[in-house]
Amino acid sequence: MCRNIKMLFNFQPPVTPDEVRAAALQFVRKVSGFNKPSQVNEPAFNAAVERISASSLELLCSLKTNAPPRDRAVEATKARERAAVRYSAFRPMADDKSGSG
Repeated sequence: MCRNIKMLFNFQPPVTPDEVRAAALQFVRKVSGFNKPSQVNEPAFNAAVERISASSLELLCSLKTNAPPRDRAVEATKARERAAVRYSAFRPMADDKSGSG
């Protein structure tokens, strides 16, 4: 799954149409392999984004849960902490001045 596509269901405050469209855009980019389509492919690309956005909004509006809504700020903090751990392995050692490598 594309890491840029965020879970959108059961959050407080609720998801916005812009957030749903951003997730749909990321999905279409992933599926098509295009970050920005050529002019000839742009109508199909944009139509796919709009259809997926509409379907996603319909889905999110119809889902039900008994779980309490998650707090966006808390979830964002957890995501930043996970990213810091994940990417800390890729950082060069600050005290390594030997120049060998």
